Amino acid sequence: METLSARDMQDLREAVARADLRAVEAEANAARVLAINADLIARNAHLELQNEKMRRALHGPSSERSRRLIDQMELEFEELEATATEDEIAAQQAAAKTTTVEAFTRKRQTRREFPPGLPVERVVIPAEKNCPCCGSDNLSKLGESVIRALETVPAQHKIIETVRERFSCRSCQTITQPPAPFHVTPRAMFGPHFLACLAFNKFGLHQPLNSQRDRLESQGIPLSLSTLADQIGAIAAAVKPVFLLLEAHTLGAGRLHGDDTTVPRLAKYKTDIARMWTYVCDDAPFAGGRAPAALFYYSRDRKGEHSRGHLTGYRGILQADNYAGYNALYDPGRAEGTITHAACWAHARRYFFELADIATQLKRKPGKRVVISPLAIEAVQRIDRIFAIERDINGSPAAERLAVRQILSAPLVAELGDWMREQRGLLSSKDAVGKKMDYMLNAWPAFTAFLEDGRICLTNNAAERALRAIARGRKAWLFVGSDRGGERAAMMYTLIATCKLNDVDPLVWLTDVLTRIADISQNRLHELLPWTWKHLREKIDTAQAA
Repeated sequence: METLSARDMQDLREAVARADLRAVEAEANAARVLAINADLIARNAHLELQNEKMRRALHGPSSERSRRLIDQMELEFEELEATATEDEIAAQQAAAKTTTVEAFTRKRQTRREFPPGLPVERVVIPAEKNCPCCGSDNLSKLGESVIRALETVPAQHKIIETVRERFSCRSCQTITQPPAPFHVTPRAMFGPHFLACLAFNKFGLHQPLNSQRDRLESQGIPLSLSTLADQIGAIAAAVKPVFLLLEAHTLGAGRLHGDDTTVPRLAKYKTDIARMWTYVCDDAPFAGGRAPAALFYYSRDRKGEHSRGHLTGYRGILQADNYAGYNALYDPGRAEGTITHAACWAHARRYFFELADIATQLKRKPGKRVVISPLAIEAVQRIDRIFAIERDINGSPAAERLAVRQILSAPLVAELGDWMREQRGLLSSKDAVGKKMDYMLNAWPAFTAFLEDGRICLTNNAAERALRAIARGRKAWLFVGSDRGGERAAMMYTLIATCKLNDVDPLVWLTDVLTRIADISQNRLHELLPWTWKHLREKIDTAQAA
């Protein structure tokens, strides 16, 4: 075998280096083009919004429908503006890795002066007492650089001036000044708590930015919708590393709860029905040690390819309903390994309960004669006996749960299965109760999986609780403005929901993350995960109290 000479090895290294450089430059150029395109789209949406407002002001009707059209255009512009800022930051980060690609910076509206009369708090970053060049203490002050950022404090707003003193050394003429602190958003216009409130109100309390704009204006802080949307895009770019850590943590769990819900997505002259998916890891029911987390994803539709993409490489237990899109994950021949399906008994019970509940029947068939099925009532009673056993062992270790189930639950489950098969043979193919029995019998191995693994829960309620906030929020924000907006919302829902699962105040946590994330090293980024953050804060509080 012929060996390469030193010269050949050097040429090969140089060729690889040149190829790497070209790849980095190509990536930076692509990111720059994407940012420019996103900026143009956002600017075009802004012009269309202004044009529609002027048309309505001049000769348009002042109807409710016209007002809703403006609201829809504002929401679409809000999403596009945030997306443009995200892409701008990504392009700048890519350009920083090269020396040939120029960083792209968006042209923004002229910065407004803050309203007069707001209280001002000066935070002075002291300069070095000695010249870092020659060590002399013979310094003369040349001036200072001041950054003015709007910050939110309870029940009031104030201006925080961050002063960086600049000194010149009389001995060697060296000019020194402390470096500027990190600011999450462009132009350092807002403090971390103001930004955290903006994001939490939008994604945690479901207040659209145009509503927040109106509230701020009523408090004497006039800010444009584009300015607020600009901040949301920057926040999303800043917290993405934490989201990626949460994603890895959640998908590393041995058992997940999975579910999805509808999310209207704004389209031309209508709304499309998109989806928000959630995967929750919560080991508390079997006394596991893994911290709880909720992971959200957005998709344009409900095709099975999305769930397969979310769980690529995952091997474990998936607690979910009988959605056909999950079936490929349960295939024994799956390349990454088979996922164990654990069905939700709460779903099955609910179907029978609806046929046994008079109020539900009257609501579904108003004015018609209601017939309550005795078979449905008996099915609910049989299932409730199994739930009663589960309530007593909730929170016990997996081995204890499994032992109790094999002794107490297994006979009840076997009797229920035999009873349903017997009754199903006596019912017609179109009988309502018979169809609910088919729902369970067709997926019987998934319903009985909890008898073989103590980690499995009887219900998928953890995922349904995670989606409940989205269902409430739909009444406020009505729809997402774009696919990128849906993805951004999914990321922020992940952060907020995970905080709540760990008994962490999302607003306090997000404020601290936005304050520290630029200065924390990569190998310490895990300290910002909600459960670790909470533990470290408790240690600090204990030390201060001692």
